[in-house]
Amino acid sequence: MNTHVSHTMRRPAAARLWLTNYQLPPYATGLNPVEGVWSLLKRARANLSKHSLDDLTPLVKIRLKRVQCRPA
Repeated sequence: MNTHVSHTMRRPAAARLWLTNYQLPPYATGLNPVEGVWSLLKRARANLSKHSLDDLTPLVKIRLKRVQCRPA
C-alpha cells in the first residue's frame, strides 16, 4: 500500500483548504531532481551488506561527492 495516497493521508490534507496536493508519477526526475540522486545512491548500495549507519555514511558521502562533481 502506498502511504502517500492512502485515506490516512488524504483525510488530513482534505481538511486543510489551503493545502494543494499533486500526485506525481513514481519516478519523475524532470519534476523532482532528487529522484535521480536517490537512484544513484540506491544503485551504489545495492550489493552491500552494511549493518549500521556508521558503515553506510562514508559510501553515501563518496557517492554524493561524485554527483556534486558531475551535476549533469
